[in-house]
Amino acid sequence: MANAVFTTKAQPVYDDLPEWKYHFPKTYLKQASEAIGDLILYYEPRREGAELSGRSGRQVYFAIARLDRIEADANHVGYYYAYVSEYLEFPKPVPFRIDGFYFESALRKADGSTNKGAFGRSVRVIPATDFQLIWNAGFAVPNLDGPESTARVEEPAPPLRDSPRKVITERTFRDVAFGRVIHANYEGVCAMTGLNLVNLDGNHEVEAAHIRPVKYNGPDSPRNGIALSRTVHWLFDSGFLSVADTGEILRAKRHLPEKVRGLLNTNGRAQMPVDPMCRPHPEFLRYHREHVYKGG
Repeated sequence: MANAVFTTKAQPVYDDLPEWKYHFPKTYLKQASEAIGDLILYYEPRREGAELSGRSGRQVYFAIARLDRIEADANHVGYYYAYVSEYLEFPKPVPFRIDGFYFESALRKADGSTNKGAFGRSVRVIPATDFQLIWNAGFAVPNLDGPESTARVEEPAPPLRDSPRKVITERTFRDVAFGRVIHANYEGVCAMTGLNLVNLDGNHEVEAAHIRPVKYNGPDSPRNGIALSRTVHWLFDSGFLSVADTGEILRAKRHLPEKVRGLLNTNGRAQMPVDPMCRPHPEFLRYHREHVYKGG
């Protein structure tokens, strides 16, 4: 087993849904196979899609997952799918370079410049020490050995006595990390009511809701999450509210008193993050409408 970096664009050229699968050509089969059973990192490059002019990608390591298996693409000879589980995004995406420091040691040449040949490989195996540095920076472990600017962040940090392979399975750790990402993406505002309630201790009333429930294999991804006030969260989990792909708030009117409508945004739409990559994915919204929502 080995750790590896998988590169995926904001607008994937391949049939990627990083929360579950990664599509790649045979060129990278050997490298990907070495990581089966271990944790991988997802990296978003500068180019966000197939167009050469598209260069607004974040250039960050943004998530981790466990690589479970690789299967040949039955519809395209020479291509494969890497299937993953335990997907989790970093509360703090990690740049590939900070002030000359490279988190992946192989990306730095002896003269300090970027090794473009290594950087150009979409799947690459990395040393465990490099993986740990990126993990520490993404989840903000105190006392990080690396650029000082990446260490000054509060929880969630995994217990240092445990390895990432163990910590990534812990529900408490995952919930905290998922919650931080959702709170940041929605700036503490409930998507369906517009409320942003904060107590005297600075704690937000809004909660991070999974769209496809965790118990039904819903990933801890911002694209499977939405910020909701506690009452609205309960209504959403109970199937009395849902969201259309267009952002329209759907109400199961047979099960809700009319006064509930007064709680919701007056325009009847959920307020979504500006960044398209932080908005709910249609795959997860469709699941909620078809399997949770009681409005038909």
